[in-house]
Amino acid sequence: MDFGLSQDQQMLRDAVSRCLADICTLDHVRECAERGNPISDKVVRALHELGIAGMLVPEEHGGLGMTLLDATIVAEQLGYAVAPVPFLASHVLAPIALREAGSEAQKAYWLPKIATGQAHISVAISETIAARDGAAVSSAEGRLNGTALFSLDFEGADAYIVADAGGRLHLVGAGASGLEPIPLTTIDRTRSVGELRFDGAKAEPLADDGGTTTARLRDAGRVILAADSLGSGQAMLEKAVDYAGQREQFGRLIGSFQAVKHMCAEMAARHEPCRSLVWYAAHAFDAMPEDASLVACHAKSLTGEVHRFVARTSTEVHGGMGFTDLLGLHYWFKRIGFDRQVLGGPETVRAEAAALQGWTKAA
Repeated sequence: MDFGLSQDQQMLRDAVSRCLADICTLDHVRECAERGNPISDKVVRALHELGIAGMLVPEEHGGLGMTLLDATIVAEQLGYAVAPVPFLASHVLAPIALREAGSEAQKAYWLPKIATGQAHISVAISETIAARDGAAVSSAEGRLNGTALFSLDFEGADAYIVADAGGRLHLVGAGASGLEPIPLTTIDRTRSVGELRFDGAKAEPLADDGGTTTARLRDAGRVILAADSLGSGQAMLEKAVDYAGQREQFGRLIGSFQAVKHMCAEMAARHEPCRSLVWYAAHAFDAMPEDASLVACHAKSLTGEVHRFVARTSTEVHGGMGFTDLLGLHYWFKRIGFDRQVLGGPETVRAEAAALQGWTKAA
């Protein structure tokens, strides 16, 4: 039995990889990160031409009807290239929310627009995991009040899908009265995040399913973030190995020093097992939903810990050059840090995993 990627999935991976290698160079990433809007219209257009926007949109609504594993393959390549494009919320979470909890009218209006790249929806569900003081959203009579932090894929959003304190999802138009969207600056300059403040903003509720769809979004989001971290970690590992094979010190390549060999070998040994776990978590989301939450927690916590180690060790292998902007390692380093913390850091998701297995009581 073959537990690897199918031929179609390998072709998808290779197509996205080639596309990003051609147009998403480090100089282009640096240019996007240094301006006010980190999103690259050029890369967005190229990915839309590959059909990435409609991956998770059902075929009856003009999409490709693909699986989360397919989206995970794309996310890994985006992380490898530190691509400054929206993906997690706009092309993964929003389609899942609408197809699983949207009304027929909401599906008919929004899903075809997402599939063609005409609509960009940001998603804010962080408060269902952990809310800061004063940050939570309440809903009453079709209106929202409160604050939602970390609305993902924030820049240029046409609408927002927001979870209230009870876990129910609501759809809010970008121009709604009583909505104040505020851009936030994070360590990762390749992605766009914002804060949403509501003061009686009119909202369309999605299905009241007791928070089931919101939990599904958490699972999917964690798997995609783990895949992005996997790609970023792969890039940092390769860069460290390449540098060790070029840099000379004391008349020898530093890659010939036993200590440097051990650093590169340990990065590879920790990194590679993450790939099978991430793929399995993505497969479980569609094929084994009863296991999806637990495996998503495992994938998120493992990649968060492993790739922080990879990011630090790769930087150490590069020595002082690793801290300069010339090599740009910090873009991958910071992206890994973002992936580690958003939708729950390793400690949070490990605690959830323990509760799911009955080892501890849920918080």
